[in-house]
Amino acid sequence: MAFKIHMTDDNRVPGIEYLPAAAITPKIGMALIQSGGNLTTASGTTAPTYISMCVKDSACAAGDIIPVIRVNKDMMFETAFSAAATALKLGDKVTINTDGLTVTATKTNGVAEIVYMEGMAAGDMCLVRF
Repeated sequence: MAFKIHMTDDNRVPGIEYLPAAAITPKIGMALIQSGGNLTTASGTTAPTYISMCVKDSACAAGDIIPVIRVNKDMMFETAFSAAATALKLGDKVTINTDGLTVTATKTNGVAEIVYMEGMAAGDMCLVRF
């Protein structure tokens, strides 16, 4: 799974930006932040500021330019739970999995607000806002 745009409040299509990446292996929909001037994977309690729009089979060399979209508060993203979410309710905020592609079921210092759940098992789809 990945963070895929489900909708924006005003139905606009976000623009693509081209920014330098750290030594990461980007995947489409990977949550990213800037650190030290390069994009790196967002995880845990760090909300993403960008979503990758490319996939590579091997790691980027530090400074390689990749396409991304900027995360805005009016965006809703589709992703999946990396663990069973049986204790979660709509409106709970959860953390981002270390893969940068899914959310956890951990609420402590969560950054992704759950706005819809298709199910509560690991791998089930959910919609989140940051």
